Parts: sequence; C-alpha cells; structure tokens
Amino acid sequence: MRPDILINSISLFQMGWLRESIDFPTPQSQSETVVVPGRNSPIRFTEALGSVSFQPRAFTIVLSMLGTRGNFNDKVSAIVNQFAGRLVNVICSEEPSLYCVGTIEATPVYDPISNKGQLTLSCSDGDAYRYHVDETVAQITGTKTVTLTNDFMPVVPSITTSAETTLAWKIGTDSFSKTISAGTWEIPELQLAYGNNSVKVTSTGTTTFRYREGRL
Repeated sequence: MRPDILINSISLFQMGWLRESIDFPTPQSQSETVVVPGRNSPIRFTEALGSVSFQPRAFTIVLSMLGTRGNFNDKVSAIVNQFAGRLVNVICSEEPSLYCVGTIEATPVYDPISNKGQLTLSCSDGDAYRYHVDETVAQITGTKTVTLTNDFMPVVPSITTSAETTLAWKIGTDSFSKTISAGTWEIPELQLAYGNNSVKVTSTGTTTFRYREGRL
C-alpha cells in the first residue's frame, strides 16, 4: 500500500502528491515543577488535577511531485485553497482508524532544474489526542449492567434515555449514583478511564451511551 495522507477524507495521493516523509511526534506533557530549598526532590504538578494534560501536537508532512511549474502551482493551489489555515482532520494511511485535529499551513518549494516540487504541510496547534474515526455506541433496554470499553483518552459519554433512569458506577473506591429524566445528558462525574468501565442502569426504557475514544 502506498503511503498516503487524508485530509477531511480527501486523499492527497489521488490529488497527485507523493508522501515523502511525516514527522508525527508524541506530544509532551504539561509539566510544572517547583524546586524547594532543603528538599532533594522538586514538587511536581504534572498530575495536580488528577490526570496528565498534554501540550498541543505538532507535526509536519512533506509531499512531492514531478512536473512543470504550472502543474505544481495548480496542485499547490488546490491544497492551499481547501485546507490552508483551516481546522482539519488528518489521517495517516498506516492508521486509518485514527485521526488528528489541527490547523495546517502550507509551504511550497519548486526546483526548476529537477522539475520537482515539494509542499510542506505543518501544524503547531493539533489536539494532543488522536480520535477514533468511528464513535463507540452501547445501547441497552431495561435494567442491566453495561460495560463501556474505552481507549487511553478520558472521555465523558453522551447518554440518551427514553425514560427516567438511574445510573450507578464506581471510580476507585468512590461510588456514584445519578437519576436522569428522558432526554440526552452528559454527566461530568461519569468519566470513562482506560479499559472496562461498568455502569449499572436501572430503567424501564432504552439507554444509549455514545462517545468517541482517543489515544496519543
């Protein structure tokens, strides 16, 4: 399979570009330390709010093509007018089930001697996490315990119920319970961690959990 990049589901290979390289590093954590005189170890605030937060994801994609300058200019124009300066979804062909979100900028360079053009797409403000292309949906009817499986990114599911419903779950050693009426809700306390999350649903109707998983 030829390496490709899809921006907003549009294949750059089919637009006439070859992907030369991609620099897609893991984002760094947001860390803060305070050195206290008399202590051998600094005070670390990386997990001060209970979890690790990350800096924006930065990445660079280098594309190339062979042809005349006019052809190169046309291909660059097609990219720039559609995507430059816009918030887009970017998918690498090697991992088609994940996409990242960010604003891309374009830098074109053409060499008339080799008739080769290069286009560098760069992003400095991408979301730290990459998201699953498909949303995760779990639906149950009546009173049951549902297991919600989640990837590494913490996420709060959207909950839609057709009747009054009571939800009960545990986070560590803490127990939670919430009764909601028919409708669509988000409960901030019901944040899914990595792995399997069990929620007891007590209801006479249908309850649907919907969320988008993500990972670094």
